[in-house]
Amino acid sequence: MVNAGDMNGSGNLMDFLDEPFPDVGTYEDFHTIDWLREKSRDTDRHRKITSKSKESIWEFIKSLLDAWSGWVVMLLIGLLAGTLAGVIDLAVDWMTDLKEGVCLSAFWYSHEQCCWTSNETTFDDRDKCPLWQKWSELLVNQSEGASAYILNYFLYIMWALCFAFLAVSLVRVFAPYACGSGIPEIKTILSGFIIRGYLGKWTLLIKTVTLVLVVSSGLSLGKEGPLVHVACCCGNFFSSLFSKYSKNEGKRREVLSAAAAAGVSVAFGAPIGGVLFSLEEVSYYFPLKTLWRSFFAALVAAFTLRSINPFGNSRLVLFYVEYHTPWYMAELFPFILLGVFGGLWGTLFIRCNIAWCRRRKTTRLGKYPVLEVIVITAITAVIAYPNPYTRRSTSELISELFNDCGALESSQLCDYINDPNMTRPVDDIPDRPAGPGVYTAMWQLALALVFKIVITIFTFGMKIPSGLFIPSMAVGAMAGRMVGIGVEQLAYHHHDWIIFRNWCRPGADCVTPGLYAMVGAAACLGGVTRMTVSLVVIMFELTGGLEYIVPLMAAAVTSKWVADAFGKEGIYEAHIHLNGYPFLDVKDEFTHRTLATDVMRPRRGEAPLSVLTQDSMTVEDVETLIKETDYNGFPVVVSKDSERLIGFAQRRELILAIKNARQRQDGVVSNSIVYFTEDPPELPPNSPHPLKLRRILNLSPFTVTDHTPMETVVDIFRKLGLRQCLVTRSGRLLGIITKKDVLRHMAQMANQDPESIMFN
Repeated sequence: MVNAGDMNGSGNLMDFLDEPFPDVGTYEDFHTIDWLREKSRDTDRHRKITSKSKESIWEFIKSLLDAWSGWVVMLLIGLLAGTLAGVIDLAVDWMTDLKEGVCLSAFWYSHEQCCWTSNETTFDDRDKCPLWQKWSELLVNQSEGASAYILNYFLYIMWALCFAFLAVSLVRVFAPYACGSGIPEIKTILSGFIIRGYLGKWTLLIKTVTLVLVVSSGLSLGKEGPLVHVACCCGNFFSSLFSKYSKNEGKRREVLSAAAAAGVSVAFGAPIGGVLFSLEEVSYYFPLKTLWRSFFAALVAAFTLRSINPFGNSRLVLFYVEYHTPWYMAELFPFILLGVFGGLWGTLFIRCNIAWCRRRKTTRLGKYPVLEVIVITAITAVIAYPNPYTRRSTSELISELFNDCGALESSQLCDYINDPNMTRPVDDIPDRPAGPGVYTAMWQLALALVFKIVITIFTFGMKIPSGLFIPSMAVGAMAGRMVGIGVEQLAYHHHDWIIFRNWCRPGADCVTPGLYAMVGAAACLGGVTRMTVSLVVIMFELTGGLEYIVPLMAAAVTSKWVADAFGKEGIYEAHIHLNGYPFLDVKDEFTHRTLATDVMRPRRGEAPLSVLTQDSMTVEDVETLIKETDYNGFPVVVSKDSERLIGFAQRRELILAIKNARQRQDGVVSNSIVYFTEDPPELPPNSPHPLKLRRILNLSPFTVTDHTPMETVVDIFRKLGLRQCLVTRSGRLLGIITKKDVLRHMAQMANQDPESIMFN
């Protein structure tokens, strides 16, 4: 046996792992983090800083800096997210108008900015000014006639194709992760999954640039969802500057939750709605501390955007409105009908879009992303141009649909027949009979509604940045405005009916069609995303009207009920399942009566579980086991005969530990004994130095017995964010259940193919 003196002499060599080495505790791409270990490491780090802070003034200052680093990161995220959102808004405004014409005094001015600076603009012709010229006026000096219309039509399509082609090419070449909405992936990342590069600097840069291009191209998509992705990229960048966040994936996800709130804050100008959106829709782990920091990040982002003032109306969004008429109880019926429409539209959209995306994945169509974008853009531009409601940007369309018709409105939707004897204040115009412009607008809106419903199904999910909030709101706003005008005319022509008699007298301003548009927008957005609380708060922050919370709540709840009747998944959950991300949704219920023994591996007839023993395997044995298997970790047992559980060792950390030991320790060779105990095993004389790997061993892996109900196991995986859980009986190891095993089992119980939902 090796004598005590020899053992003591080699003690420093064997225990070199008592000091941390590079990359320990990090994770490989497309793997899930261990929430419990990250929490434990952060607690240890905090305890160490607190104890050191009492030693000297410098250590105390360092502890204060560490405590404040979270707020500094939030401040930086808010500033950058707000600035990027402002720049995107200004660039989209200019490039959207560039498709129709150019400003002669300064080509970088949008149509509105150009006419602001002109001294020759009159109130009656406020949309026309000599400084702004359409392409036909500039090129052939004609503003009217067939040739001018055809030239403008052709150039509109060319600009749209140019923008879309540039966007899809940039995404394809520089940042493939910049495509799509980003919210399904961010939900997955926040649940603990690692997708390297998804929140990287290139993705941030390319997504910002291409977002401007695709929104300007006139495609049926919005910038709101991708802005959440952009804000999370900002959060990831700033968290990498502070070791507190860069070295702890759990802490990093707290920052990303707050960044998501800042993204919605600048997308809708709704800071409180942003915090609730992060809490309700995106985040997996949301402690109270993250709530405060999310609130601060959303506040700074909104303040920054307000300072830039991209829309020139001192508001945070383009479609801010104020209504002056209260709503009446009888109107709840059409509001609820709009909720039903929103739920049905949400169900139709999710089913059709997922079917199309699945077809894209499984057929040759997916091999030609550039061609697909070009074809969809061409179809969109060709059909959109003739209709004034689809030609303009979707945000401007929503703004017009939300607006209440005042005395100064020039929109077709406000072409009512006025009473010449009317002497009312401007804000209180009574209901009037609809003029020819309103009926024309109704037809155009009906055609635009059908077009938007169909084209959005094919647009969302292409290889370009594409948000869903704005197209969904546009569909609902168009349906709502038409219903509102219908109710308004019904109330005007039949004010003696019993339902109108109590609240709609002749000459009164009873019905606000813009409010119906807003309720319809909320209903359709709720039907697609299944948001409720955050949706209502976002919509009320958009309008600044507390008075209209009840109609919004009624529509949002109805749309969710109706949509849930056809399927529980919102669009983001559906895309998570389509891509097979390992996401355990906390909203899903597991009600089947199965046990841990039904799910654990190995099952009957399978090879026994690959395990490590505490002190009887050599370095070569461990390396062979790692090479021959692709498991993420191995249980450590006393011996293969007893199978009494000691702990769990991660694959990545075993590889790194052995690699470091070979580099830094001369005595470690292939036949060195690996031991996980506190004291080294007794070895024959002249045997090579053993290798102690106790430091990388998790001595308290989560275990359940073989008779634990799967309902409990699923709950444990959800609430503790586990990667794996070991199954034992009386301390003896029986098997292992991983997160993917749980997901496969849940799919099997729901009669789905368990392999089709796994990420590849």
